[in-house]
Amino acid sequence: MSYGFVTCGPNEALVVSGCCYSKPLLVPGGRVFVWPLVQQVQKISLNTMTLQVESPTVYTSQGVPISVTGIAQVKIQGQNEEMLSTACEQFLGKTEEEIHNIALVTLEGHQRAIMGSMTVEEIYKDRKKFSKEVFEVASSDLVNMGITVVSYTLKDIRDEEGYLKALGMARTAEVKRDARIGEAEARRDAQIREAIAEEQRMAARFLNDTEIAKAQRDFELKKAAYDVEVQTKKAEAEMAFELQAAKTKQRIMEEQMQVKVVERGQEIAVQEQEMLRRERELDATVKRPADAEKYRLEKMAEANKLRLMMEAEAEAEAIKIRGEAEAFAIEAKAKAEAEQMAKKAAAWNEYKSAAMIDMMLDTLPKVAAEVAAPLSQTKKITMVSNANETVGVEKLTMEIFNIISRLPILVKDITTVDITKSIHAA
Repeated sequence: MSYGFVTCGPNEALVVSGCCYSKPLLVPGGRVFVWPLVQQVQKISLNTMTLQVESPTVYTSQGVPISVTGIAQVKIQGQNEEMLSTACEQFLGKTEEEIHNIALVTLEGHQRAIMGSMTVEEIYKDRKKFSKEVFEVASSDLVNMGITVVSYTLKDIRDEEGYLKALGMARTAEVKRDARIGEAEARRDAQIREAIAEEQRMAARFLNDTEIAKAQRDFELKKAAYDVEVQTKKAEAEMAFELQAAKTKQRIMEEQMQVKVVERGQEIAVQEQEMLRRERELDATVKRPADAEKYRLEKMAEANKLRLMMEAEAEAEAIKIRGEAEAFAIEAKAKAEAEQMAKKAAAWNEYKSAAMIDMMLDTLPKVAAEVAAPLSQTKKITMVSNANETVGVEKLTMEIFNIISRLPILVKDITTVDITKSIHAA
């Protein structure tokens, strides 16, 4: 070891002993001068040590074997001179590993002691309490060695016999039971609250519907009253309007009638004036000339009357004479015609066929003349014939003769007298 000024880091402490010191000089994390040969300097580690404390198969107060693993942080306290001096007495000259083992064994013994004084349930359920008791017991013991327990934590609990598993299963079952019970109770409470809410909702709805119905009823009643009043006023207004319209119409008609009366009066006055004018005009243009003409005509009529009377007397005498002559002539003519008819009837009776032939021969020229009469008024005639037929006047004459030859058939159809048969019989 060198001498002179000696230094160390903050995780170390220097221990100087020898001349000039009644007890060792402790210098944590600093420097010190060391005299050669008369003084000696040593170092001690102040590092924090992590200890994994294993306690396998420890019987609890109930006699149940369990295994526990704890994690502890320990270190030599360099800030407390008394604890550092104690640590130097205990561990100076030892390695860090040896210090580690001494602290670990001490913690493991205290951990086992605490495990034996508690039940599995207490250790399992209240780990904080277990860690606190181990920390307190180990700290009170290790402090006498100059070591401070910085922290202790229960890392793991194991059970080879299945006690913890059974406890967990029981707890799990209990938790599940409580969960099911809680769920059922919650569901029950929810349903109850839901039913209460639904009841309240329905009650509020019914109340609201009732209020709406009341409001609707009041509205309908008021509306009906308003409608009656409105309809009444409307009917009164319409009646008043119709009455006023009728009065106005009547007044208009009266005024129109008055206008017509005035117009009619004016027309009558105009007509009277016109009649007076025409009367005067007639008197001037017709009546007076008519009177003169009347007088003239009367005189002429009297003269004509006298003349006509004289002529009538003469004519009457002449008519009388002429009538007597005509009567004699008619009587003679009638006697002659009667004798002629009697003779003609006798001749016809004696010569029926010859008479019919005579009548037919006498009638045929007249018929032919009547048939040909329209042709005399025709300006143009177009005739169509075959190659072997005649054309021109000859064909037209043949057409007329053909019409005349049908005359006996027509006479037979009308009178049932067959002229052709009578002619052939004659």
